[in-house]
Amino acid sequence: MAANGDWSEIQLSFSSKMITESSISHFLKKQYPTSAAQAHSQSESKWQWENAVAGAAAGFATVAATHPLDVVRTRFQVNDGRVSNLPTYKNTAHAIMAIGRCEGFKGLYAGFLPSVLGSTVSWSLYFFFYGRAKKRYSQNMDAKLSPGLHLLSAAEAGALVCLCTNPIWLVKTRLQLQTPLHRTQPYAGLYDALRTIMREEGWSALYKGLVPSLFLVSHGAIQFTAYEELRKVVVDYRSKQKNYGSSDIHVLNSFDYAVLGGSSKVAAMIVTYPFQVIRARLQQRPSMDGVPKYMDSWHVVKETVRFEGFRGFYKGIIPNLLKNAPAASITFIVYENVVKSLKLMRSND
Repeated sequence: MAANGDWSEIQLSFSSKMITESSISHFLKKQYPTSAAQAHSQSESKWQWENAVAGAAAGFATVAATHPLDVVRTRFQVNDGRVSNLPTYKNTAHAIMAIGRCEGFKGLYAGFLPSVLGSTVSWSLYFFFYGRAKKRYSQNMDAKLSPGLHLLSAAEAGALVCLCTNPIWLVKTRLQLQTPLHRTQPYAGLYDALRTIMREEGWSALYKGLVPSLFLVSHGAIQFTAYEELRKVVVDYRSKQKNYGSSDIHVLNSFDYAVLGGSSKVAAMIVTYPFQVIRARLQQRPSMDGVPKYMDSWHVVKETVRFEGFRGFYKGIIPNLLKNAPAASITFIVYENVVKSLKLMRSND
């Protein structure tokens, strides 16, 4: 499972993992209502933490591989054509080459430490909050949660993680926006950024962009809704063509799951991406006189519509797609093939 360098994106990996867990748990309880289900219940906590460690390692690798695209996306998002402290880039490839040429490796990996720290902390907090939410919503330890309660648990955990990690993501954004054109004293790193923000702007500045971040928690729910609806359409169409019946076990292959996963990710991204732009613009560092460019989310919306139109809310979406769509496809390939394997095991028994 891959984690990306932003909570609004890595929470989808959590949702994927939790729904996979729910499917496996439900399958075991249905097919083996006594011994297998009890064994699964006893090992659930250990299984989750083993996967949390594996997920953190996968998250680090993904952040390392995709971080330059994250830097490019952030710079595109805040560039409204009226800023003078950011270079102008023609496209994603030009941005990567220009940053590498002018700022070197350090520029391409600006904000890398808070990205890794944010991913690691988010993984840990999410497993804790999600587990507590599931326990509260279930009547007892063996009760099966409905898909709606799973999504509610995931949304609750996501909102709590946003509250805890927003300062880390704010620092990441500001470090990514530091360029040689900045006229203010640059932050030396994560600790210096936190200390400077607290001294110059107060603790409340650490929570700039929190409101759009909370809206972004819906990203996972939107993707899974789109995925399920697309899968039903494809399965129904193929079943009628080849008389396979209602089950998708013989109808869809790994390529189909990859396309469905990538398509649903794109659909969710199109719906929620404007909130990413609003958040990034809110989290910019104030000018030298200490006045922020945007006062709140509604101010961002009004100014963006006024000077850039609807297109302004989708700046940086190309590097965002390049960074996330492949990971989503891999997620659903693994998820669906695990479920398919369990179904085949049942049919063979």
